Amino acid sequence: MKEAAAYILAEVRDTLERIDPAAADSVVDALIKARMIFIYGVGRSGLVGKAFSVRLVQMGLDVHFIGDTTTPIVERDDLVLIISNTGETWSALQTANIIGRLGATVVSITSSHHSKLARASSITVEIAPHRNEKKVDVAPMGTLFEDATFIFLDSIVPELMLKLGQTAQSMYKRHAIWV
Repeated sequence: MKEAAAYILAEVRDTLERIDPAAADSVVDALIKARMIFIYGVGRSGLVGKAFSVRLVQMGLDVHFIGDTTTPIVERDDLVLIISNTGETWSALQTANIIGRLGATVVSITSSHHSKLARASSITVEIAPHRNEKKVDVAPMGTLFEDATFIFLDSIVPELMLKLGQTAQSMYKRHAIWV
């Protein structure tokens, strides 16, 4: 466990240090400007997106996860954030293409700036861990991408809070209490 944790933490730190700060700023500004925010991802990428959705809701933003039965229609002044490691996941790409035709902002988080998803997006954040074939069993499949994406999204929360005039105390007022 300690060896795996050390490897994952080191790789995630290296990955986060290579993210373009201008792209991160663009995401923050686009999120603030959006009328409604929609999140989409499949599998573990979707779970990362859902976790970020919770934080956005706690800041008072109007957020929906695409695929939920109560999700409204995306319109021109909205933003759709799509998370896909490869940027080639068929449903993610189809979602981006449909949203793009509607004129809404498409933000993608993917490991490849050259992917089809990145090309279909208004803003792309590339989160590209190095792939060490000797360590593939320590961090299998998309582990490094998903972990780095989770931390990246959590790391833009303070900037969003500042720009939206939110505090931890104001966010707690929107915290779900499960009884």
